[in-house]
Amino acid sequence: MSLNLKLKLPHLIRFGHPLSWRDMMLILIGASFMHLVAVFYPISPGGLGLETAVIQINTHVHSGPVAEELEMGVAHHHDQSEAEAQRIPSDLDASKFPVTSIIHHAPGYTLFRNLYMSNGTLYILTDHSTNFPEIRKMTSISMFADGSSENIAAREPTKEIMDFIDVVDAKRKWESRVFKVEGNTILFNDPSQFLRHYYHFVAELWFGVQAFWHGAFSEQIQDTIPVPAKAHNWNWNAYPILSNSNHPSMYQKGDNKGIPAIDRSIFMHTTPDGWRDNPGFNSFFLRAAFPSMSVEHEQDWQDRVAATNTISDKGRAFLFPLTLLVDRSAAFRDDMTGSHTQRTAAQAWEYMRNQGRLRGEKVGGWWHPVRKAVLSFAGLEQNVESEPEGTLPLPTKILITYISRQSGSRRKLTKESHQSLVQALEDLVYRRNSVYKDKLEFELIVMEAEKLTKDEQLSIISRTTILLGPHGNGLTHLLFMSPTSLSTVIEIFYPGGFAHDYHWTSRALGMGWVGVWNDTSFTYPNEPEVAYPEGFQEDYIPVHGPEVVRVIEDIVDKHAEAMDKH
Repeated sequence: MSLNLKLKLPHLIRFGHPLSWRDMMLILIGASFMHLVAVFYPISPGGLGLETAVIQINTHVHSGPVAEELEMGVAHHHDQSEAEAQRIPSDLDASKFPVTSIIHHAPGYTLFRNLYMSNGTLYILTDHSTNFPEIRKMTSISMFADGSSENIAAREPTKEIMDFIDVVDAKRKWESRVFKVEGNTILFNDPSQFLRHYYHFVAELWFGVQAFWHGAFSEQIQDTIPVPAKAHNWNWNAYPILSNSNHPSMYQKGDNKGIPAIDRSIFMHTTPDGWRDNPGFNSFFLRAAFPSMSVEHEQDWQDRVAATNTISDKGRAFLFPLTLLVDRSAAFRDDMTGSHTQRTAAQAWEYMRNQGRLRGEKVGGWWHPVRKAVLSFAGLEQNVESEPEGTLPLPTKILITYISRQSGSRRKLTKESHQSLVQALEDLVYRRNSVYKDKLEFELIVMEAEKLTKDEQLSIISRTTILLGPHGNGLTHLLFMSPTSLSTVIEIFYPGGFAHDYHWTSRALGMGWVGVWNDTSFTYPNEPEVAYPEGFQEDYIPVHGPEVVRVIEDIVDKHAEAMDKH
């Protein structure tokens, strides 16, 4: 018995002769081999030119408004989505590989639409890479900084950190294996070096994030743009100078209306302990200000990296639809941070201000939603200031809060200076209460933060009019002072020393600031150069109490004149 088989092969060859048993066995063996190959090495539909769909896994936990695309401004890089879509081959669906665009960018702060990550590399999907900022102004190799030329060079980003990819290569590289991470994400590229510090974490990292995020989704108001910014001189001044604009929004307390929620923060190069300070204020702040936000750390990020690292030629990618990438080293590559202020938040603040998007510049209105959330978390809703009507409110009580560091290990006043300062302040309060009587009350609190709960500290700070103390972490509390016409920070330095930390932050919130060197004082525009002399970090800082009192009385007298006019 014989079988007469006619098989239709790719080259249309037909077998016209009877097959032997040997032929049949070879055919069966070959068929079995091809079946095994098909099982263990499947050919993807995309490889056959068939249409495939991107798999999207919804990992979104928190709800919030969907962010709308913003029109790109002068310092932006235009939204490429329409132009990119025109260049996508007809057999590819643009919606399955949405191109990357930048909503806003300042060095160290880049707000992306559709940022991809595969095997640890952040990918910008575009056919027009020249339309984007320099990658070194967006990100870096994350490592501890020591300021040496070798270290600065070592932090320059490589293609393994961030790279461009076009749609065709993305299709070839990932096929249908792109997974959307729903929600809005903040990616922090910083190591823990500066994160385990209350000031750097809250008053620099999150201060900058809030300025940039809130500004990005606030309406642009032309009347609030400083004139120098209209000339495109973006780094026109190293210090925040209050605008001369009388637009009502200058006193506006910002809210979260129309501002997308931040659903998650990812500290890509930091362990869970890497951003938590010893006093515990960083974690308290984060949970109070953003109670619905999830937090991921280095291990979580490495889980995502490992999940996209496959041994086959076809990889995987995560797609972040709305992402703010924050990078300290990238911010320092611009002179606003690197040369002028040494404050990374200055990049975000100046950019949004020069875009006319910084709400409530004279009262720190853009920071108000955060301040309100933290104070409400501490049960201090009654201490949240009301909306001023076109001017800074006049306080009816002046609370002077002196943050003492005498129980700490460094940066303390000499014992004699501390005692004379407290005595001078007590004399001031007694004398002024005698003069003003029922018209204006004075109060003094000498605060030792380490002896108070966080709620107790915030209760004092939220009522404080004048905050003073040696340069140090405690002055970070200025973020939660209520803005008034008298709100001022008085910072005591070891003579000859100066740093921008609290000076810049105070002025960025519309508050006054005065520096003191023992028996002399200075303020804008006569600040000294940044300096850290021997004694800056030590426990023998001198201060002349009467000089501090003189500074306070000068501030109060200006207020008294304003009261008389009212």
